[in-house]
Amino acid sequence: MPSVTVLYDADCGLCVWVMGKVLAWDGRRRLRPVALDAPEAEPLVGDLGEEERMASWHIVLPDGRRESAGRALAPLLRLLPGGRPLAALVERFPDFADRAYFALAGRRSALGKLVTAGARRRARERIARRASAV
Repeated sequence: MPSVTVLYDADCGLCVWVMGKVLAWDGRRRLRPVALDAPEAEPLVGDLGEEERMASWHIVLPDGRRESAGRALAPLLRLLPGGRPLAALVERFPDFADRAYFALAGRRSALGKLVTAGARRRARERIARRASAV
């Protein structure tokens, strides 16, 4: 059973592609993808305003703690094979991680155009398989 919920924007091509890549990296199947606009997301991020909710991705850890944007990277990386050294680096520079995240997120529409339709389709299929396995 996945131990961490990853909330992502299912209408963002780049976000879907990244979610698919993260799930491919997650060989232990510890991550559960949930679209931010899915009813299942409401209890996890319902306390956030719509703008804050959709401004970034979020993870919810087994203890109920939620992390968002760049600060969600370290907890996520710790769960992925080989990710601990990267997590340690991100933890040392959390403000940089947030700035880098928002720099990319602010360009996600343009960056999403670089993701091919086939890559988005494969990512959506991977997400659907993982979501249905939970």
